Amino acid sequence: MHIQSEPPILYFGTPVVVISTVNEDGSFNLAPMSSAFWLGWRCIIGLAASSKTTQNILRTRECLLNLPSVDQVAAVNLLAKTTGSDPVPAGKQQKGYRHVKGKFELAGFTPVPSLTVEAPRANECPVQLEAALAAVHPIGEDEPAQQGKIITFELRIQRVHLHPSILFNNDPNRIDPDKWKPLIMSFQQFYTLGEQVHASTLAQIPEALYKTADMGIVRDLPNINRIFPNS
Repeated sequence: MHIQSEPPILYFGTPVVVISTVNEDGSFNLAPMSSAFWLGWRCIIGLAASSKTTQNILRTRECLLNLPSVDQVAAVNLLAKTTGSDPVPAGKQQKGYRHVKGKFELAGFTPVPSLTVEAPRANECPVQLEAALAAVHPIGEDEPAQQGKIITFELRIQRVHLHPSILFNNDPNRIDPDKWKPLIMSFQQFYTLGEQVHASTLAQIPEALYKTADMGIVRDLPNINRIFPNS
């Protein structure tokens, strides 16, 4: 028998994403989050409207999505309850957040240049996705008490960088789900994927049949060839 419930959050298990963005002064911000999903080469992320990452994406219209594996959990945890905003927004103050300017240094991540965006990649993360802002969708606009608090971004992926250790038989265009162990957030706790529990009927469909027009469009984008000192 089910019971009626009112949990404050509905985080049933979503991948952790560490978002790189560029601040107004050219420095880099780094923020972990886990409200994200993908369709084709589009990604939807949800962020607080007051966050530094939100402000940076709205200003620069780009970002870098780093997907950590279980191996980076300690580094991701170091970024928890930190913000690039100064002063710290009231809502985050209540939760115990503190302002940190050097997020890459705090986490021990190494910034490396991206190809089509100014935001850097975190070299230690096995998956790195360069993304451009395609659309902005406010959340909760139907409820006055929630208006202006949450924003979702539709992002178009422009470049995908994968570590060879997670590839299927060294195929550069296919990730092996038995090797890829994403960091997953479930009700504020860290988890990852376990063993396959059942053969999938959908797996009989070749992945190539899911290609979208975006892949052909972004392939022709020029590289910006930015170089970081000591990179």
